[in-house]
Amino acid sequence: MPATVLIGAQWGDEGKGRVVDWLAAKAQIVARYAGGDNAGHTVAVGDTVYKMHLIPSGILHDGVTALMGNGMVVNPVNLVAEITRLREMGVAVTPENLVISSRAHIITPAHIELDKAKELARGGQAIGTTLRGIGPAYLDKSGRKGLRMGDMLYIEEFAEKLTTALQETNDFLSLDGFETVDVEKQVQAYVDAANELKPFIQDAAVYLSQHLADGAKVVCEGAQGTLLDIDHGSYPYVTSSSPTVGGAMTGLGIGPMHIDEVVGVAKAFSTRVGGGPMPTELNDEIGDKLRGTGENFWDEFGTTTGRPRRCGWLDGVLLKYATAINTCTELVITKLDILTGFDELKIATAYEIDGQRYDMPPSQSAMLEQATPIYATLSGWKDDITSARKGDDLPAAAQKYIEFISDLTGVDIKTVSVGPERDQLVHLS
Repeated sequence: MPATVLIGAQWGDEGKGRVVDWLAAKAQIVARYAGGDNAGHTVAVGDTVYKMHLIPSGILHDGVTALMGNGMVVNPVNLVAEITRLREMGVAVTPENLVISSRAHIITPAHIELDKAKELARGGQAIGTTLRGIGPAYLDKSGRKGLRMGDMLYIEEFAEKLTTALQETNDFLSLDGFETVDVEKQVQAYVDAANELKPFIQDAAVYLSQHLADGAKVVCEGAQGTLLDIDHGSYPYVTSSSPTVGGAMTGLGIGPMHIDEVVGVAKAFSTRVGGGPMPTELNDEIGDKLRGTGENFWDEFGTTTGRPRRCGWLDGVLLKYATAINTCTELVITKLDILTGFDELKIATAYEIDGQRYDMPPSQSAMLEQATPIYATLSGWKDDITSARKGDDLPAAAQKYIEFISDLTGVDIKTVSVGPERDQLVHLS
């Protein structure tokens, strides 16, 4: 009953989509377990670039079922648009290869307006959300008053529930002078989406349980990253779900005995979007070089928002923490090619905070604001590595860089990406 959990080992944007795409080639099911359309997974196949925000990347493979788990929050209108866009690009999306959990919660237009209002009210303390209603949807889920995808199976009752929810939120928004929702228009849009999505909705936990019992290979697709986890991330600058390995179990309804691998994905450097501490951030020409210009889809600009990402040297302290709490069995390092051309490279191996050394991050994330990284300096390389396909093809300095990360985290690194294309992977073992 093999399941592989794929998690982001940084602040998200690690390149998980293309790693899922690679793992999906040997799987029967790719199941996403958390988050909403605040995530963006990009996969390049030849000259075609696929960008998915809700549907698991496995949908690009024939014979693979993409499953959206109960831990997700779903904007039905955006999901219909994503299905339509993939079909227009030649990807088959049918009830046979896409399963939507009846227990996944719905993002309503009210959640989106609440998200905008709350971020505006925070002012200089804004979290930097994607303004897509993720947090308010999870808040309603925890408050036991959310709508779930299964409610869409009963259109009339669903329309009534949605109308009530939107009217209640409008009362709240209007009191504080914020923009309200056009109830009639939005209810009709969501009813139209419900009619489109009804054939895809079923009990996903039962579906997974049956297929795992039959020996199906399942890849559990993470969204966001460990350092954005609601419990284990840099709170309060986090997402509202659990993108760690524990979130895979609760977000899909599977037990730990099903899991035989936990694959962590990390960039060869650090990036972050939104507010919050980032000890290794570089606000100089090195950070600019790591980010790129935005002319290429693989440059460091958000797939979902288009926002420029904050960039810096690899934070080995946080990476060591992420691999530990997820019990990663291996690491995949992405974007190693971006480091080509530097004379020297740095990796943070510890912090100094108020004169004290920290080899693991402090439990109070606010202390990260005062952290001074203690760096190890490694030699860079000049050779183009984008055509490398095995370890020996990499320059000695690149091999040493990878070995250093493996030694620091205590986790084997078996795969490295050296470009955005599907086949630009170096398999080290």
